Amino acid sequence: MRNLEIYIHTPFCVKKCAYCDFLSFPSDDNTQARYAHSLIQEIKYYGSLMKDYKVSTIYIGGGTPTWLDENLMVAIMNQIHENFNVDSEAEVSIECNPGTVTESKLRKYLGCGINRLSIGLQSADNDELKLLGRIHTYEQFLKNYELARNVGFSNINVDIICGLPYQTVTKFMNTLQKIVRIKPEHLSVYSLIIEKGTPFYETYKFDAVRQEAGMPTEILPNEDEVYKMYKVTQMLLKDAGYLQYEISNYAKNGYECKHNIGYWKRENYLGLGLGAASLIENVRYTNTRELYKYMEGCNKLHDVGENIFISNIHDEANEIARKAQMEEFMFLGLRMNEGVSRGDFERCFGMPIEAVYRDQIEGLKREELLQIREGRVYLTDKGMDLSNYAMAKFLM
Repeated sequence: MRNLEIYIHTPFCVKKCAYCDFLSFPSDDNTQARYAHSLIQEIKYYGSLMKDYKVSTIYIGGGTPTWLDENLMVAIMNQIHENFNVDSEAEVSIECNPGTVTESKLRKYLGCGINRLSIGLQSADNDELKLLGRIHTYEQFLKNYELARNVGFSNINVDIICGLPYQTVTKFMNTLQKIVRIKPEHLSVYSLIIEKGTPFYETYKFDAVRQEAGMPTEILPNEDEVYKMYKVTQMLLKDAGYLQYEISNYAKNGYECKHNIGYWKRENYLGLGLGAASLIENVRYTNTRELYKYMEGCNKLHDVGENIFISNIHDEANEIARKAQMEEFMFLGLRMNEGVSRGDFERCFGMPIEAVYRDQIEGLKREELLQIREGRVYLTDKGMDLSNYAMAKFLM
């Protein structure tokens, strides 16, 4: 059986955070119920078409999936298990925000097969949380974290953002140290990106340009300070027993996020829900981002010929050219500390990696950004620090 990952998008949230450009928005109970019904129709449709695949991971993202009524979430998960061949050892993650979970929700999640939580903390400083537009305090996060532990969750990720407005290296270290003390199995530590279309962009866009150019900034930490935050994260988490297995991700041994690793290794994945993307046998599909078009389309899903995956809820369906497949193999795989396998490259593309990327590999080796060892090509510590530059070399 071929391997498959599933992503389920739940676009609803209590309110939009000031920095967020994800496909998410507030909604009423009736809209949520209608959306869940539509999602179930999509699950049934694709489940009937993908009997030859075994599901190894499921990731429920958003939005804030835990804002959805727990009974709707249970119904969605039940349909996944009824319509897909889900591995008994599958990693099943759900994103949650503090202030949106209860004991009842958490118990129902466990009961329907969800076994991993990804909690969006972002900062342990309440002033920073308020600036971000988060709905919770650090104290609420601690209560929800303890509740999850008491209910029985033994695999928890905590999301943190560095490079926030007015943030210093010392303040960021304080957040890291607080999280390390409660011992989550996994941490994702991302640098703030000022995205167009967000309130943060209107407020900080000029400072963001200065930061990117290496110039002095007024409110955002400058480039050197953000780099120090990255190095402090590496040092502090290594000392606490976390393995950095990807540029932004750290885990206790055995708790690496299997779902994300599947993305970086270009596994087949099926995106279900509004705006969700899929990669099936080197064809990328993207669902519509229009809510009512999606819900109406799910009620009329139908087979449209030989390419069974194209449906009336898709905005796009594009076959990925061979060159682009190679590029993705390299710049996604090099995000991971273990890098890419030369053998896997040859199996995928029928030629040695050096036949395509000899000049890039030799050049980056001379710059001490890349190493080859035991059949793998990977970035050095210096290469990780300059990862955007190094990975861009593999875009032909």
